[in-house]
Amino acid sequence: MDSKKRILLTGFEPFGGSQVNPTQQIAIALNGSCIGQSEVQSAILPVDRKAGPQTLLERMIALEPAAVLCLGEASRRVAISVERIAINWMDYRIPDNQGEQVTDLPIAPEGPAAYFSTLPVREIYEQIVAAGIPAELSLSAGAYLCNQVFYTGLHYLATHGKYNPFGFIHLPSLPEQVAHSLSLYGSMSLETDLKAVHIALTVIEKRI
Repeated sequence: MDSKKRILLTGFEPFGGSQVNPTQQIAIALNGSCIGQSEVQSAILPVDRKAGPQTLLERMIALEPAAVLCLGEASRRVAISVERIAINWMDYRIPDNQGEQVTDLPIAPEGPAAYFSTLPVREIYEQIVAAGIPAELSLSAGAYLCNQVFYTGLHYLATHGKYNPFGFIHLPSLPEQVAHSLSLYGSMSLETDLKAVHIALTVIEKRI
């Protein structure tokens, strides 16, 4: 029987008119890889208010991972954003991939206002910066699907008495996405994104 622990890594499918999503590409690239004594198992989440969070929970229940790292694309950010807080709120700036746009609704009406990431966020941030990659500690994962998935996962763990490390990191857009945009903004190469996520997974693996 395989004794390796599992780390669940999630990315999202493309959304907002883009044909690519860096988080999807990274999740696929790292699927099945070994980080220390653990194996990475990846899942691609639909950009769908219902199916996205549900897919996350299904994978968490099926895999029983020792830790979970969710990735999301933040198109206007210029650095790797290690998220600290998930809020109990949905206020979509754009529709999801099913055309649904939620405004001012709680994710879990009975849940607390917010959860803190249970990852070693400062160590992850410091290790990424030490590798020469722009990074930041972020207090807001927004109010779109990224935050919804972030909150849903933490709420599931909290309400089931589980204490697995769980957190979220936002990545900038890829250069090719910006090149085809109507306006210019910050970007980061897939190679740099991949290096940063590998660093984050290495830090997480040492805690499980």
